[in-house]
Amino acid sequence: MKKYIFILLAASLGLSSCSPFKVRSDYAQTANFSSYKTYKIRIDDLKLNDIDKDRVLNELSKQLQMKGLQSGENPDLIVNVKANHKKITDITTSSPGGMWGWGGGFGWGIGMNRTWSSNYNEGAIIVDMVDARSQKLVWQGIGSGISVDRPKAKQKQIPQIMSEIMANYPPGMKK
Repeated sequence: MKKYIFILLAASLGLSSCSPFKVRSDYAQTANFSSYKTYKIRIDDLKLNDIDKDRVLNELSKQLQMKGLQSGENPDLIVNVKANHKKITDITTSSPGGMWGWGGGFGWGIGMNRTWSSNYNEGAIIVDMVDARSQKLVWQGIGSGISVDRPKAKQKQIPQIMSEIMANYPPGMKK
């Protein structure tokens, strides 16, 4: 019996930690998400190249439609999408292992630490959903960890992160 519990625990931990992204969301507890049927996407602050912009907007529309929402000119929700990136400096230090010396395992030796640094840009996408009638923010999803400097990685990462962000909408729904 203990063996099966361990296997289930290991499997659930493995499944829950496979994403390279940090995704979180927040929502207004007073919002009635079941009343939202239509949406319109607004991209006032989507500072992406045209290729990435198409990837984000196509995946967002797909995800919204999978949630039962339809695009419309007189929408219940205004969906505002933003993107940004920041420069990350990653510093790694390693210490030498093992023992050095002379004479029966005792003595002295010198070891040197090695330090590497790398700089890269990490991108984030923010999805704000605003109630069209009240003009109040009712839901926000944020995902970060996109490899901005690697075009081939972005091809896969943008649809994946959009899917993970939208997995939290509507709030309270199990995946």
